Amino acid sequence: MDERALKEVVREIIGTEQTLDDCAVFSFGGMLLVATTDMLHETTDFPGGMTDWQVGWMSVAVTLSDIAAMGAQPAIVLLAIGLDNGDRLREILCGAKACCDSFGAELSGGDLDAHQELTVVSSGIGIVEEGAVIRRRGAVPGDLICITGPLGQAHAALEGYSQYTQNLLEPIPRVPEGKRLAAARVSSMMDISDGLVLSLYDLLDANPYGYSIDSFLLPIPEGIPPEKSREYALFGGGDFELLFTCSPDYFPVPGVDSIIVGEVIPEHEVLVDGIVAPCRGYLHRWK
Repeated sequence: MDERALKEVVREIIGTEQTLDDCAVFSFGGMLLVATTDMLHETTDFPGGMTDWQVGWMSVAVTLSDIAAMGAQPAIVLLAIGLDNGDRLREILCGAKACCDSFGAELSGGDLDAHQELTVVSSGIGIVEEGAVIRRRGAVPGDLICITGPLGQAHAALEGYSQYTQNLLEPIPRVPEGKRLAAARVSSMMDISDGLVLSLYDLLDANPYGYSIDSFLLPIPEGIPPEKSREYALFGGGDFELLFTCSPDYFPVPGVDSIIVGEVIPEHEVLVDGIVAPCRGYLHRWK
């Protein structure tokens, strides 16, 4: 059983609409608030060799990436930190604050307690104008499928390709790009932190149409055997790029470096090079 299977339990209790996007969305004073939360554990989410500063940076980056995927401006971040060692707190907070400061958010507080394993819960709120939020639902056949940058580099670092270590340990949430894509009214968007193909299946969950990509359009990590690098680009997690769809009439989006990798299709399926792709990527699993 994996986390996406367990999502069905969540849907039974709170409904489907609340589980389709990177963030929950609320109306507030003529604006929209988007809210998200992420839990990270040392053994499953923080690769070996990370500094505590990088732990703090990554904990915030995952949350800001979700906010960016809605086209919103990050406003505040709250951290709940379960510490295995109190001496780690200062550097974790310094890294978290550095990430917030880099993207215009405020680290506004949170909670502390003692854990056997370092655990960080990062919660964030972003702000976007009414009508400007971008959701996973909205693509139509003929729309282009695009990404904001190369994929597979973080996974390559996990596999020992040290030239990509910074991509893995200090991911950059695409906040400015998300805001520009929202201003351009792209038809749908989400972040790709769990892998491209798995993200396409998340879009499929929210849409009546399907997605067909050409793996040979993907920029692949250099210095790695081509087949292996293409596998990383399709299924590897941790890259924090944005996946979006838009009409060909509105591509390229001004101010956003992006790559066309496929097209939205009428059939409700995910295709890679014309073949139905396995639903595979970064997933938490239970026995």
